[in-house]
Amino acid sequence: MGKGGEKGGGSGEPEAQLCFYTWEEIQKHNLRTDKWLVIERKVYNVTKWANRHPGGQRVISHWAGEDATDAFQAFHINPTLVQKFLKPLLIGELAPGEPSQDRDKNSQLVEDFRTLRKTVEDMDLFRANPLFFSLYLGHIIVMEVLAWLMVSYFGNGWITTLILSCILTTCQAQAGWLQHDFGHLSVFKKSSWNHIVHKFVIGHLKGASANWWNHRHFQHHAKPNIFKKDPDVNMLHIFVLGDTQPVEYGKKKLKYLPYNHQHEYFFLIFPPLLIPVYFQIQIISTMIKRRFWADLAWAISYYIRYFITYIPFYGVLGSLFLLTFVRFLESHWFVWVTQMNHIPMEIDSEKHRDWLSSQVAATCNIEQSFFNDWFTGHLNFQIEHHLFPTMPRHNFWKVKPLVKSLCAKYGVQYEEKPLGKAFVDIVGSLKKSGDLWLDAYLYK
Repeated sequence: MGKGGEKGGGSGEPEAQLCFYTWEEIQKHNLRTDKWLVIERKVYNVTKWANRHPGGQRVISHWAGEDATDAFQAFHINPTLVQKFLKPLLIGELAPGEPSQDRDKNSQLVEDFRTLRKTVEDMDLFRANPLFFSLYLGHIIVMEVLAWLMVSYFGNGWITTLILSCILTTCQAQAGWLQHDFGHLSVFKKSSWNHIVHKFVIGHLKGASANWWNHRHFQHHAKPNIFKKDPDVNMLHIFVLGDTQPVEYGKKKLKYLPYNHQHEYFFLIFPPLLIPVYFQIQIISTMIKRRFWADLAWAISYYIRYFITYIPFYGVLGSLFLLTFVRFLESHWFVWVTQMNHIPMEIDSEKHRDWLSSQVAATCNIEQSFFNDWFTGHLNFQIEHHLFPTMPRHNFWKVKPLVKSLCAKYGVQYEEKPLGKAFVDIVGSLKKSGDLWLDAYLYK
C-alpha cells in the first residue's frame, strides 16, 4: 500500500495528499483494467487515459507496472506539453528508499543513456534539415511525373509498362520511408505539422492510413521483438520465430504449417503477399471499423488520382492489375528491408530490460553507403533509430559513434553487417527456428 506524505503547500484536502509507492505495489497494476506507470519517479494511473492516448491505448499499456521514463522521452517531441495531460493522472511517487529503476536494472547504464540523450539534444541532433526532406519529397514527385510522361509518350507496351512498374514501385517504397519520418514526428518541431504531412504522404501518396500505421508501429518501437506486445512478430501461426517459440510449439505438438520448411515457403508467402493482401485488408478494415474517416478520405484521394492518371492508358482492369503488380513488387522491397534488422535478432517474451538493452538486443545495423541509406530509408541505422525514434534520419551517422561507445562500455552487443549478409540471415534465422521446432515436435 502507498503511504501518505505531505505535498508541498498542501491544503489538507484529499488531492493534496501525495502517496508513496513501492515497486512491488506498482508492478501489480499491469492489468487491462488497472494500469499504473512511472515517469521520473512519479507514479501515474493511466487506466482511463489509455483509450484517449494519441499513440494508441496498447502502446501505453505495454509499459504498465514499469518505469516508462525513457520510452516517454523517446516518443514525445515536446514532453513539457504532454506534462499537462499527465498532471491529472498523478497519484504519487516512488517511496524514498525505492530505486529509480524497476527489476534490478543497471541504474548506471540507465543514467549514462540519459546523459547521452542530453548530449544529443545539446548537439542539436533532433533538428531536421528542411532541405533534406524537401528534396526527398521532390524526388518522389519527380518520379511520379516521369512515370506519367513516359506512358503518355511511349504508350502502354510491355517494356514501357515494366519500366513504369519499377518507377511506381520506387515511388511507393520511398514514400513509405518518408511517411515513416513524419509518423515519428522527426521533421517539424510541432507535432500537428508532422501529423498533417504524415496524412498527406501515407494517405495521398500511398493510399494507406496514418492512424493504422501509428497504432501498429509505435507498439513495435515500444517493445521490439517481444511476443504479445510487438505486432511485427505476431506471425498468425504462419512462422515460428526466435529460439523459445519454436520449442513451445513443438512441445505442444502445434503444426499449423510444416515449420521446418518455413525458410522455403517464406519466399512464397511473406514478401509477395504482405502489402498487396495482408496490409491492404488490414488497412481498409481498420479505417472503417475504427472510423478513421479523415484517413479514408486521404486514401480515396490516392485511388482517384491513380485511376484518373492510368485508366486512359490501361482501362479499369489494366489499371487494377498494374496497381496490384506495383504493390507486389513494393512488398518484396519492404519485407526484405524491414525484416533484416529484426528477425535474425533476439525474439522472446517480455524480459523488462532497460531501454538501451531492450532496443539493441532486438535490432541490428547495416553498413552505411549512399545506396544503402537511400534503399532502406536510413533504416540501415536501425539501432540509432530505435534508441531515438524522433531523430531526423540524416543525423543517425552523427550519433552512431556515441551509441557504439556506450554499448562497448556495458558489454551490450552492437551488431552491424553488410546488406547481402543481412538478407541471407533472415532465411538462416527462419531455418534455425524451424529446426528447433522440428526437434521439439519429434523428441520433446
